[in-house]
Amino acid sequence: MKLAIWSNYYHELSPEDAVREFIKNGIYASELSDEHGAMLLDRGDDVVATGRAFGEFLRENCFDMTQGHLWLYAKICTEQGALEKLYKWIDLYEAVGVKNMVLHCDVLAFDESRYEECAAKNIEKLKIVAEYIKDKDVTICLENLGPQYVMTTIDRIRYIVDGVGSEKLGICLDTGHLHLNGKSQREYILKAGKRLRAIHIADNEGQWDQHLMPFTCGKIDFFEVVSALREIGYDGLFNLEIPGENHIPLELRNAKLAYIKSCYDYLMR
Repeated sequence: MKLAIWSNYYHELSPEDAVREFIKNGIYASELSDEHGAMLLDRGDDVVATGRAFGEFLRENCFDMTQGHLWLYAKICTEQGALEKLYKWIDLYEAVGVKNMVLHCDVLAFDESRYEECAAKNIEKLKIVAEYIKDKDVTICLENLGPQYVMTTIDRIRYIVDGVGSEKLGICLDTGHLHLNGKSQREYILKAGKRLRAIHIADNEGQWDQHLMPFTCGKIDFFEVVSALREIGYDGLFNLEIPGENHIPLELRNAKLAYIKSCYDYLMR
């Protein structure tokens, strides 16, 4: 597993400058964030050309961005034109070289009683998305969300993935969201199995989604996480999604990366 950090760690920089900062500090992989994806989309209507240019920049710098977070608020079940907009994101990310694309299910409403309706509508729309990407070398990875949403558990994520019935759908684990839901990291990982294609490593104290790096004040057992990932043979990015760590001056964020690398090395022993 290669250490990666969500690109919005450098939220005020362009995608290229964020990559340069990572490389300067010894980080050679990142998840392309929704925010940086939006910056790339704003560069013009030819999203494929934009993506190829950025992908060439990554290759020239030997930088791995094979995981990316698609449009964060994609309401594919309820917003007119959402699928067509999502396709532009997918085409952009494919051109960049992103293989594993993280997507939130459309929550419809924060109402537990509507789970079956929500699941059925997501399955219907995701079948259309799966058809769109059937000839693309990409996987859409559904992410478990926090307790205010309805897609919280591995069983519910798998229900949707199995309902779509396409190998083009995978699973993303967000450790912070799962901890807030009081669920087992090990159980999620083992049940996801080979479908697990992307991860968001983030810690919290169990009250709200703090998005902290490991070994601070959070309570997640990341040794359990790493052990389970090894058990299923996960070989994707060990990606930290940690916006709780990036609201400090850039110079201090750079210094913090040395500690993050030390934490990663400690976990991987």
